[in-house]
Amino acid sequence: MKRPVHIPDLGDFHDVEVIEVVAKPGDILTAESPIVTLESDKAAMDVPAPFAGKVLAIHIKAGDKVNQGDLVADMETDSAESAESESAPQDSAPPTPPPPPEPEKTPAAESASPPPPPPAPVESAPSTPPPAQGADEPHAGPGVRRFARELGVDLRRVSGSGPKGRVLKTDVESHVKAAMTSGAQPTASGAGLPDAPVVDFSQFGEVEIHPLSRIRKLSGANLRRNWLLAPHVTQHEEADVTDMESFRKSLADEAKKAGYKMTPLAFLVKAAAMALREFPEFNSSLDSTGENLVLKKYCNIGVAVDTPQGLVVPVLRDADKKGAADFARELAELSARAREGKLKREEMQGGCFTISSLGGIGGTAFTPIINAPEVAILGVSRAQMKPQWDGEKFVPRLMMPLSLSYDHRVIDGAHGARFIVRLRALLSDIRRLAL
Repeated sequence: MKRPVHIPDLGDFHDVEVIEVVAKPGDILTAESPIVTLESDKAAMDVPAPFAGKVLAIHIKAGDKVNQGDLVADMETDSAESAESESAPQDSAPPTPPPPPEPEKTPAAESASPPPPPPAPVESAPSTPPPAQGADEPHAGPGVRRFARELGVDLRRVSGSGPKGRVLKTDVESHVKAAMTSGAQPTASGAGLPDAPVVDFSQFGEVEIHPLSRIRKLSGANLRRNWLLAPHVTQHEEADVTDMESFRKSLADEAKKAGYKMTPLAFLVKAAAMALREFPEFNSSLDSTGENLVLKKYCNIGVAVDTPQGLVVPVLRDADKKGAADFARELAELSARAREGKLKREEMQGGCFTISSLGGIGGTAFTPIINAPEVAILGVSRAQMKPQWDGEKFVPRLMMPLSLSYDHRVIDGAHGARFIVRLRALLSDIRRLAL
């Protein structure tokens, strides 16, 4: 029985590049064996065989751009049950071949460089009344919807030029340009900033051009938007981690035998989880209107990992229900896969709070940028031995610099200071982490 294999649900990702074709015609695969490997925004992901069988044909090659529902391969199987497990372009769609790619998803349309961020939300005219609640949803693909969300555009205000009025990416760009040239006032989103000057650096000497990796391009756009949208405040503090470091080193042999390394970062995650439970505003997000605060009953902590391709942030889930040893094991596994580019999309989603540790490199303090829609991020620098007054004399203590950046729309300065002081207390007395 000949059956097709399609690209599964990719979430908000579109035009994902094929970086490796693992299988070839004639291969005998088991269920879940990889057929091709894709590179999404921040990680590589395998497209597995949905059932066991023989590969008859591969329809894509390395370098191709694919989307959900695209045909990957034809396989031969004698299992009637394989029909049930066949990957489909949509969960609710019948198991039929996918429709041809939508017009707006062509490389030419999707790869067009977006204009500088416009006012958020973009309005076609100040006097235009907003659409009534319950109005028909605009006809647009997931890539266009994501692009519009990033720019703060209400798709209900955009006229679609595609088939049957479908909104294309070029329609969103035209709407933004029209709003910017119609006299709309710039807002806190950063609209109205002057363009960067164009400089021919080669006139001063020899230069070499290195294209940015996909991760760095996307991270750069996100960081710029987060910096402009959220009014940042950074609070600095130092924690006495002398006892914590002594305890950590005493666990080194035990952890090694168990197959992991106990790092200071594991204790930082534990302390942050406890502090988030005591200060729920730090475990929240503003909704899209900016008028409501979404308090989260779960606690997932992201940890920034430096990779050759750029910065990625895998997420440790249910951090308030685990211990430091659990975090040490998970961090070792996630960090290794992050550097290999093998993190799954879901492993980088759902974070509530982020920790960025530069302690292994150096520095005394820095200003980390909030990872929106989170409202706070903790930066950690290298711990140093410093003299501390104990009431009678100066004694050497290991002091760890902490830098807490938070969104001032949600968190007041006094509340930010209380949070980092509590975090300092948890790290300075290791016994508190057991409470």
